[in-house]
Amino acid sequence: MPAAVDQARLTERASEHVLPNDDIVLEMRDIVKAFPGVLALDGMHLKVRAGTVHVLVGENGAGKSTLMKILSGVYTIDSGEIVFMGETLGGQNTTAALARGISMIHQELSPVLDMTIAENIFLGREPAVSKKGFLSPFVDFARLNADTKALLDRLGLKYSPETKMRDLSIAAMQLIEIVKAISRKASLVIMDEPTSAISDTEVAMLFRQIADLKANGVAIIYITHKMDEIFQIADDITVMRDGQFVAAAPASEYDASKLISQMVGRTISSIFPKEEVPIGDVVLSVENLYRTGAFEDVTFTVRAGEIVGFSGLIGAGRTEVARVIFGLEPPDGGTIRLNGSTLKLRSPKDAISHGIAMVSEDRKAEGLVLCRSVGENISLANLKKFAGGLFISERQEETAAQRMIKMLQIKTPDTTMIVENLSGGNQQKIVLAKWLLGDLKLLILDEPTRGIDVGSKSEIHRLMTEFARQGLAIIMISSELPEILGMSDRVVVMCEGRVAGELTRSEANQESIMRLATGGQ
Repeated sequence: MPAAVDQARLTERASEHVLPNDDIVLEMRDIVKAFPGVLALDGMHLKVRAGTVHVLVGENGAGKSTLMKILSGVYTIDSGEIVFMGETLGGQNTTAALARGISMIHQELSPVLDMTIAENIFLGREPAVSKKGFLSPFVDFARLNADTKALLDRLGLKYSPETKMRDLSIAAMQLIEIVKAISRKASLVIMDEPTSAISDTEVAMLFRQIADLKANGVAIIYITHKMDEIFQIADDITVMRDGQFVAAAPASEYDASKLISQMVGRTISSIFPKEEVPIGDVVLSVENLYRTGAFEDVTFTVRAGEIVGFSGLIGAGRTEVARVIFGLEPPDGGTIRLNGSTLKLRSPKDAISHGIAMVSEDRKAEGLVLCRSVGENISLANLKKFAGGLFISERQEETAAQRMIKMLQIKTPDTTMIVENLSGGNQQKIVLAKWLLGDLKLLILDEPTRGIDVGSKSEIHRLMTEFARQGLAIIMISSELPEILGMSDRVVVMCEGRVAGELTRSEANQESIMRLATGGQ
C-alpha cells in the first residue's frame, strides 16, 4: 500500500503549478479507491478545462486507468467528489456517464468479434426501421452502414462497414474504437493509450480529429506513455505516482526530463540504451516468402547479435510475416532457413523446437494465461524441462521462475502472484521470461513496449541489448518510429505486403522510413 501522501509537500507543489481556472468542466477531488489488498487511488485530484487536451501521465500501476474508469462509470469511488459541468455526480454507471456526455476509449479492447464494424460502432444505438412515422423493433441496416461509412470516410479509413471485427488486426480494432468514441458527440472524451497499436499516419489522423474536437469546445483527457505525443498535443499535464497526485501544470512548463523524473521518481539516462555489439553469422534467412492476401516476395536476413526493426503502416504485412516464421500461419511459397537449414514449420511447436520464439503484440490474449500465477506462466513453454515422468517438479519450476524474476527484475511479491494483477511492463517481462528459459536462436518481438510506461520501456530496451550481446538474433516490429530508430541495427520497411526497402542504422531516419512506408521512392 502506498505511503500516506505528504499534504504539506503537495500543497507547496500545487501552489507552484496552478492550472488556469477558466472554463473548468471537470473536477475530481480527493478520490480514493481500494481493491482487495491494493490502494489504487489515494486522495487523487484532477481539473480539466473545456476545449483542451489534458494529458494524464504516470508509470503503469500509477492509477491512471482506474481514475478514468471511475469517471466513465466502470468503477465507483470509495470517497471523494466528482463535479462535471457544474453537476456533482452520484452513483455513476457507464450508461449515465454516456448520457452526460462522457465517452472513453479503453486501453484494453473489447470488441464483439462476430459483429461487423458498423454494429460495433453503434452497439446499443442502432437506428430502427421507420414505417409510417412509427419505429419498428428492427435495425435499419442500410442506414447503419451508411452512417458508419460516413464516419470512416471522415477519418480517412478504408474499411467496409460490413467487415467482421475478427477479421481486423489489433491496430485496426483500435482505430474502430476511436471512431466509436468520436461518433458519440461527447463533451468529454477519455483516450486511454489510443495510439498504442497504430502507425504515425493513423496517429496524424487522430490528432486532426482531436484538433476538431477542441475547436468545438470538447475536453479531452489523454493517457499516453509516448513523450513525443505529449508535447505535440498537450495543453495541460497532470502527473500521478502510486495512486497519488504529484503535480499539475500547463504543458509549456515541462520538458521530457522533468516529466520523466516526476513520473518515475528518478532520472532515466537513456530510453533507448542501444549499444554496438559484435554481429555474427546469418541466423535467419527468408527468401521470396509469400502468403496469399497477406504479403508476397518477402526476402531478408537476421544475424546473430543483430536487431532488425520492421516498420510500416497498418496492414503492411509485418505481423503476418512474423506469424508465418513462428508457424502460426502456413506460407504459400518461399523458403525459411535457420542457421542454413531449411525449415518446414507446421505449428508454433515446430518453431519452438528449432529455437524460435515470438512475443505477440497482444500479450494478454496470446502471450499470457492471466488467471494463472507468475511461476506457471514463466514455465509454460518449457514444461518438459521440469517433468519427471508424468509429474512437474514444483521445486525445479520455482527455481527457474525465481532466476527469471531476478534476471529480468520483475516486480512481484512472489511466484504465486496472479499475472492479471501485475502492471503491463511486468507482464511483458513475464512473456520474455517464458521464452528465455528455452534454447533460443531467434526472438521475434511484435510491439514489445506497447502500452507500457517509460521506465518499463527503458528496461525492455536494456534487455533487448543484453540479448543481442549474448548472440541472439532479434526481429523487432514496432509502430513507434523513435523505437525503430533507437533500437535497430537495420530497418526493413514494408508497404502493402512487400518489402519496400532496407536501411542501415546510419541511413534510417523518420523521413526515409515514411517515404518507403507510404510507397515513395
